[in-house]
Amino acid sequence: MLKGGKIGLRARHEDDIPTLRAELYDDVVNSARAEAGPWRPISPGSKDPRLVVDDTAQGSVAFSVVELEGGALAGTATLWGIDNHHRSAHIGLGLLPAVRGKGYGTDVVATLCYYGFVVRGLQRLQIETLADNHAMLRSAERNGFVREGVLRSSAWVLGEFLDEVVLGLLVQDWKPNPLG
Repeated sequence: MLKGGKIGLRARHEDDIPTLRAELYDDVVNSARAEAGPWRPISPGSKDPRLVVDDTAQGSVAFSVVELEGGALAGTATLWGIDNHHRSAHIGLGLLPAVRGKGYGTDVVATLCYYGFVVRGLQRLQIETLADNHAMLRSAERNGFVREGVLRSSAWVLGEFLDEVVLGLLVQDWKPNPLG
């Protein structure tokens, strides 16, 4: 397990799936804002890649986020779009409603940076998020990510176009969290 200050990132367990489905993916508003496409229901037992991890996939690594104190499931985190040639990847995360606002997002981003830069030897990490996702913007900026641009009206979300912010962090600008 990779440990941050408050959270750990571990492999997805089969018993994580019902909670992630119910609290993240079955929430139409949350899913529509977090995914690149329209919300769609996930059938029980589905092999949907947002839930069931394919350990052979080279382009992404999915983790379950757990609280270090007590080990309770807190959400999901992903390093995706891994490009070994350009040594870059994207960061994504989703926290369960009950744990939002506790600083876990900042800790998840820090731990994913450690994984990307130290474990994987990447040069650049990138985050794309909706311009009104203030929690993710704060988590990224607290970890040294720099706003690189705004993609105007680039995301169709629940009947309207929204702006997306692109943030980037280079390994030479990264300051590891001393708690992690």
